Amino acid sequence: MPDTTYFDDLETRSADARAVQQLAAVNEQIARVAAAADSCLPDVGNLKTLDDLRTLPILRKSELAKWQAERPPFGGIPVSNLAHVFQSPGPIYEPGGISHDWWRMGRFLHAVGFGADDIVQNCFGYHLTPAGMIFESGARAVGAAVLPAGTGQTELQVTAARDIGTTAYAGTPDYLKVILDKADEMGVALKFSKAAVGGGALFPSLRQEYADRGIICMQSYATADLGNIAYETPALEGMVVDEGVIVEIVTPGTGDPVPEGEVGEVIVTSLNPDYPLIRFATGDMSAVLSGQSPCGRTNVRIKGWMGRADQTTKIKGMFVRPEQVAALVAKHPEVTRARVIAGRDGQQDTMLVQLETTSDSADAYASSVADTLKLKGTVELHAPDSLPKDGLVIEDQRTYD
Repeated sequence: MPDTTYFDDLETRSADARAVQQLAAVNEQIARVAAAADSCLPDVGNLKTLDDLRTLPILRKSELAKWQAERPPFGGIPVSNLAHVFQSPGPIYEPGGISHDWWRMGRFLHAVGFGADDIVQNCFGYHLTPAGMIFESGARAVGAAVLPAGTGQTELQVTAARDIGTTAYAGTPDYLKVILDKADEMGVALKFSKAAVGGGALFPSLRQEYADRGIICMQSYATADLGNIAYETPALEGMVVDEGVIVEIVTPGTGDPVPEGEVGEVIVTSLNPDYPLIRFATGDMSAVLSGQSPCGRTNVRIKGWMGRADQTTKIKGMFVRPEQVAALVAKHPEVTRARVIAGRDGQQDTMLVQLETTSDSADAYASSVADTLKLKGTVELHAPDSLPKDGLVIEDQRTYD
């Protein structure tokens, strides 16, 4: 009998095998993009190791929107096997395919326990957004049937769930509770036993409420551009990175990797040959967990969504951006880290610039701070490796009570 614990053999391959296979796939992606008639990426040749990814530029959504405006609809990125076109705010247009598990969501649904005996009530949106199609594709990959319910009309959702006998839910974490509460109000018993959620916070109290109702609930981390990035498994210890992407965690505003355990911005390289996004900045924050998951899957794990990386803050009427803070650090070899803190003194904004440095002269940095951040501020020196490792390079401590 085949082992059905895992979706496929990729989930349990060795780190060495994964690195070799992913390096080959990355080099194929680079070649695809470089060979495009209106390529946005120069032909940089083959990478020698996956660590060489950090030498390539980061692609941000603002740049993608600009490229798409200049070269519609996909900005010069070579797209193949196109079946759908979706729209996200920006506007940004994403391609979608219908080949087997195009967004790789089947791996997550398999981990939750979705299978051929299930009917999935898919409450993700189908209008312009790919979310509904992403989860429907995943359900198809594990052999489950789908009720394409979308959002809203909760009373009808309850009636359909009862009449059809839906056993699984896909949607935002909180909407399942809305359906269950409405069913209680209507005196209707439903058969949900598992839930795959995303697109919002799954609070421990809500997960426990579902568990008390006999519903297993796990979450994934996915985006419209990249599909599934990472997902929970029955171990419920972080999120295992999907086999079809490579994840880097970097200091916000830079492409510099952070050490394991430190919080930084999630940068993703997709290995989907139909839409080769290389070093795509999600704008989300997370951190790498040490070790492997107790579930037996061998890929790296991340903590999940930990906030937004865009910490751009207006101080004294001027925007201060993470990229500027990174530039300040780069100016001084003895400075290892910087943190800008926006505060208030009465009705006036204040700016404190904390620097990790071996220097003992705060005055030596005053002009550099003013030149780089375009504002004067107080400089405070700290010993190397002493500032918080929470991913913040700009912290807004102001209150407006």
